[in-house]
Amino acid sequence: MVERGYCDGMYVCTTGVGHRDPRARLSPSSLRPGDRILLSGSIGEHGTAIMLARNLFDLDASIESDTRSLWPAVDALLEAVGPDLRCLRDATRGGVASVLNELARASSVAMLVREAAVPVHPAVAGASEILGIDPMYVANEGKFVAFVAPEAADEALETLRKVDGCEDAAEIGEVRTEPPGMVLVETSFGGRRVMDQLVGDPLPRIC
Repeated sequence: MVERGYCDGMYVCTTGVGHRDPRARLSPSSLRPGDRILLSGSIGEHGTAIMLARNLFDLDASIESDTRSLWPAVDALLEAVGPDLRCLRDATRGGVASVLNELARASSVAMLVREAAVPVHPAVAGASEILGIDPMYVANEGKFVAFVAPEAADEALETLRKVDGCEDAAEIGEVRTEPPGMVLVETSFGGRRVMDQLVGDPLPRIC
């Protein structure tokens, strides 16, 4: 839904109809302590590119949207480690941080993310630092988060990195038991902080 007076272009709405893929049973309730958190590539390009394209900020940076179909990567994962896939979620509005918080709360588990392991392109990191925005909350259009059983994590990551557009895929953390419903970030300095749920509308409003 877009509020009156905020529409600045054409908005396209679509509906997908299909059937459940038998290669995996994906659900937030499937998450277990020890499961690994995989990210299909670097984050923040789409939201940052939209901000720059709309001239919301006077920054000179060459950043392109990551918009692409997720199916080739998802299909490859299902084929390689289907039974060991716990859950998949695209990281669009609200970014990776919102995905992790929503799933942690839905499954009553904790998540620990290693900040240094999260792939962020230098141009996105630079723009985010200048604007005071955490890339973890910036929207993506061609990235997803996957939760995989620990014994299948290496194979899943290797499979992802062979898919076009997923060369920067990374294991960024794991599922824990405590504190339930919360996401913690292990910082580059060795400390930990809480990664809160996004409050209010993300910037920019793009979907």
